Amino acid sequence: MSHTAFIGLGHMGGGMAANLVKAGVEVRAFDLSTLAVERAAAAGCARTVSAAEAARDAEVVITMLPAGAHVRSVYAEAVFPNAAKGALLIDCSTIDVETARAVAAQARELGFRFADAPVSGGTAGADAGTLTFMVGCDEANLPAIAYELAPMAKTVIRAGDPGAGQAVKICNNMLLGISMLGVCEALNLAEALGLDAQAFFEIASKSSGQCWSLTSYCPVPGLVAAAPSNRDFEGGFSTAMMLKDLKLAQGAAAAAGASTPLGASAEALYALFERQGYGDKDFSAVIKLLAGRLDDLS
Repeated sequence: MSHTAFIGLGHMGGGMAANLVKAGVEVRAFDLSTLAVERAAAAGCARTVSAAEAARDAEVVITMLPAGAHVRSVYAEAVFPNAAKGALLIDCSTIDVETARAVAAQARELGFRFADAPVSGGTAGADAGTLTFMVGCDEANLPAIAYELAPMAKTVIRAGDPGAGQAVKICNNMLLGISMLGVCEALNLAEALGLDAQAFFEIASKSSGQCWSLTSYCPVPGLVAAAPSNRDFEGGFSTAMMLKDLKLAQGAAAAAGASTPLGASAEALYALFERQGYGDKDFSAVIKLLAGRLDDLS
């Protein structure tokens, strides 16, 4: 019986694998964390003791790994030697474009179908099965990729050829990081000028300053019910992960010769916030750094 291998069961991967099981997919799961494997098993995944065992004879392999180096090693050492001939390989990690293209080329040479498919939607989207997948792949493979991702997805969009998914993701998250800083500065200024936060929110959310960082992810508690600011900035999208994506964006910009001064400034501010010990807090908590009120964070 065919199965799907899921390698990487962290904050995102665990929820994603669980949604595949809910859809009736046989999932063989692996992570270096025993606790993560146990949580996946409780959700209905089959335990495996290695990435190689999970990938053995799998017709679909999905990976969600921390960085490009992990992706290169897992595919070279575990996936390529063990997956079924012609298997569909989908990497949902957020990594550098160069690695995505290199792994895709290796996969093609070995007769596999490959896609880089990083996600947007955070842990809430991973748990709810409402992620947006930004896919870089050969166009002919998109229907099969979309079918396999459907139990985890709200939207599956092909960005272009292999590597394009990663390119879109880092550009999108650079924009998100920059826009959140603008929202934080505006809210802090509004408070300093004596404006009521609710009144400012209602006006700005219907005016030219409207953006996702304000209306869906407001860093001031009590204004958007689902925002991490209502939970002391726990959960959501961590500062450490935002910083990782901004570093990827700056690396890509340098390689491409693109000027991204706001992206560079955003990277510096989130790096400072992380160095203060708040890497695990949602990235919107940077409002406290900009306000000079880090003591507000528990």
